[in-house]
Amino acid sequence: MPLKRHHKIIIGGVSFLLVLFMVASSLFMYMIFTKQTTDVTQINQKITNLQTDTQTKLNELSTSILEAETELKSLGSQIGSLDSEMTQLKASASSDFSGIIEEAVESVVTIKTDVAQGSGFIIADGGYIVTNAHVIEGATAAQIITYDEETHNTVWMIGQDENMDIALLKIESSDYSPLTLGDSDNIQIGEKVIAIGNPLGLQFSVSEGIVSALNREGDNGVEGYIQTDAALNSGNSGGPLINVEGKVIGINNFKISDSENLGFALESNYIKEVVNDIFQQAYGTDLI
Repeated sequence: MPLKRHHKIIIGGVSFLLVLFMVASSLFMYMIFTKQTTDVTQINQKITNLQTDTQTKLNELSTSILEAETELKSLGSQIGSLDSEMTQLKASASSDFSGIIEEAVESVVTIKTDVAQGSGFIIADGGYIVTNAHVIEGATAAQIITYDEETHNTVWMIGQDENMDIALLKIESSDYSPLTLGDSDNIQIGEKVIAIGNPLGLQFSVSEGIVSALNREGDNGVEGYIQTDAALNSGNSGGPLINVEGKVIGINNFKISDSENLGFALESNYIKEVVNDIFQQAYGTDLI
């Protein structure tokens, strides 16, 4: 039976509404999808921006940490340098050698033989000791006493230079730090010095004075001796003459008999030359 006209109108209206609903739904879904896509893009952009900002801040923080570490190291170096300068200033201005003496004396030794006694000091790692040749002259036995009160009965003679009055010995120990030789070309008249040694059997005694003159001539004709008014007595021979930097600038050698404050020490540059010559003859290489 054919549809009546009002039935067709109703069906057409419903179809139109259905199509309109579908178009509206599609449009609505498209708008939602577009908005979500836009939101996701914005969120991703925000995340990217946040990551970039975070990485930038991390880089800045790392740079700040590195700069702080560098500044701390520099500050530590400056503090160490300042401590050293303060020690030198105290030693030169107020005659306070206590800090220098405390370190240097641990490298000084007492030498006792069956004919005499004297002093010496560690000059290189491995237990190498320098002293005056006349300290061990004619000896058949020797003992070396270190600052820690250890007595070393086994002593090797590496060699000696009688003209320069230098002998190089060795003990079987690597526990002692060597003293540092200064450059005797830089010594100035009037600078303060200390002598450490074993005067008259008084072990590890210290006397203070100044450099009175330079390039004095010794009995060997060498003009390489420092004149000092630091008290030197029998037993000081072979001990170090030390400046305000804690460096050895001479080895105490002799004094003028029946005189006051006229002591002489062989300059450190000669010590180095002679010790290396002795070591070269024994082992074919330099020691210091």
